[in-house]
Amino acid sequence: MYQPSEARYETMTYNRCGKSGLKLPAVSLGCWHNFGDDADPQRMKELIFTAFDAGITHIDLANNYGPAPGAAEKNIGRILREDLAGYRDELIISTKAGYEMWPGPYGNFGSRKYLLASLDQSLKRLGLDYVDIFYQHRPDPDTPLEESLGALETAVKSGKALYAGLSKYDGPLLREAVKFFAERHVPFVICQNRYSLLDRTIEQDGLRQAVLDEGLGLITFSPLAQGLLTDRYLNGIPSDSRMASGSRFLNEDALNPELLEKLRKLNGLAAERGQTLAEMALAWLLQDEAVTSVLIGASRPEQIKTNLKAMDAAPITAEERAKIEEILA
Repeated sequence: MYQPSEARYETMTYNRCGKSGLKLPAVSLGCWHNFGDDADPQRMKELIFTAFDAGITHIDLANNYGPAPGAAEKNIGRILREDLAGYRDELIISTKAGYEMWPGPYGNFGSRKYLLASLDQSLKRLGLDYVDIFYQHRPDPDTPLEESLGALETAVKSGKALYAGLSKYDGPLLREAVKFFAERHVPFVICQNRYSLLDRTIEQDGLRQAVLDEGLGLITFSPLAQGLLTDRYLNGIPSDSRMASGSRFLNEDALNPELLEKLRKLNGLAAERGQTLAEMALAWLLQDEAVTSVLIGASRPEQIKTNLKAMDAAPITAEERAKIEEILA
């Protein structure tokens, strides 16, 4: 029977989501990969237990995480029921809806019909009465913004979610959402967006600044750019890598000679700091005033422990930041 470490809260940093009362661990566990029906059940438990023992109280899901879609919620639900039932109030469980889940016109995007039906399905798979955060997974250009946001309002006011979140919004659209939720007194507290040394979209589209201006939390996914910001690809493409397997999220075209040279220079700078490239990339995010939490993925418990070392990294100096920007320019 699993017994969590009694020291689980001694080393983790917990950051407030903007101006809200909700705190998230500086490092959260994402279940995009490695929690589907093709994963080993015991390994999934080891990942969750390792995370919780380290004070990672936030488990991030989405309705379509698998394979198959829904599998990650189902598998996490089993672990919550069998091993963590007595610790529900110590956990933040989030899920999302926005991508295709079932055939027909009501199983995708951002209609009220889809978002609320999906949330009900997610709760059944998780075996929970509520999730802590329910996100719209992506904006829907063909559905009125008020309809999608109104569905999140209903989710919160019905008690099926405690907080509303938005994913993949840009700055201007986010500011519209803030006004909507504020007028209706809905606890909208967090945005989830891709952000890393290699992906600065949220700086360019105004999202990062909007988060700071509006007092919101920001949780970042793909902090290591699907593994590019590790030592995995510095000497080519390993045969057992995600890139070699033909992942649609990371293909061989991404690793061109120009990028490879930048990665090697970044790795050299990290070595000067006494870090791995991955540790420096995570530290760069963790030390950003706009970032509440960084979502990591893991296929082995050791990866979680390694990534947590970034929390103790020395501050990245102004000179080092300038060097990073010079390398990436």
